[in-house]
Amino acid sequence: MSAATSAPGAGTPAGEEPPVLLEEIEEGISRITLNRPDKRNAMSQAARAALIDALDQCRGKSKVIILTGSGPAFCAGIDLKESSARRAQAPDDHDRLTDWRIVQETIRQHPAVVIASVNGFALGGGVTLVNVSDLAIAAETAQFGMPEIGFGVYPGLAGPSTQLRLQPKRAAWMVLTSNRIDGRTAAEWGLVNLAVPADQLASETLALARHVAQYNAVTLEVSKRALWDIPMQVPEWSAAMRLGEDLNAEIRSRTDVSVTRLRAFAAGERNPGQGANP
Repeated sequence: MSAATSAPGAGTPAGEEPPVLLEEIEEGISRITLNRPDKRNAMSQAARAALIDALDQCRGKSKVIILTGSGPAFCAGIDLKESSARRAQAPDDHDRLTDWRIVQETIRQHPAVVIASVNGFALGGGVTLVNVSDLAIAAETAQFGMPEIGFGVYPGLAGPSTQLRLQPKRAAWMVLTSNRIDGRTAAEWGLVNLAVPADQLASETLALARHVAQYNAVTLEVSKRALWDIPMQVPEWSAAMRLGEDLNAEIRSRTDVSVTRLRAFAAGERNPGQGANP
């Protein structure tokens, strides 16, 4: 395991902890840790830039990225104190959240599979990070919530992303009440894939990362894209079937993995994941 490093371009002043840590756990697996524990990992402008830099560093290197937080929180969303100060200085600046949307798009369009490892509070934009991650495991004691309605606003990113992920009444509960749900409920509702005891979160997340990382990188990238496109962009049955065929044609054009795996199967060998559970 390599030592954790700060993401370049984070602009961390001398003597201060970097807001984002990046480490290569093992070949094909990296971990990005949001590192502002005293702020519940609220995402300042510097932290948002550092997260994008860390994701960019993983391109072409990592099949799987684990995204987690340091201290008692996963992520408390945008740094509201910093955002309020910027608004006071520039009341007409409507670009304060633009780079936060860019963070979400960077994760969504990243070739690696991103696993949210939700160690604690995921509030507001922290819920958005969970929603945009491809897979998610939470500590049973983790807390998920959207406090925005209490501030007099609709949760502009957490709301839509949750409404696309959850059944309507469950999304409405989170948007309209601001009541938090724990990791067990988040798993029951489908906000995360699995909830585990807090002391097992790191090991369970790494086990899932290793399981996913055994598969071909091109196949993972294309399959991830399909999971975003169907049914969000391609809801019609026949069009989705055609897209599936096109995606497999793309995989075959970029790698011979399907040929070699079929040959292995024909020879009586087991392919990765065949007949096994993580």
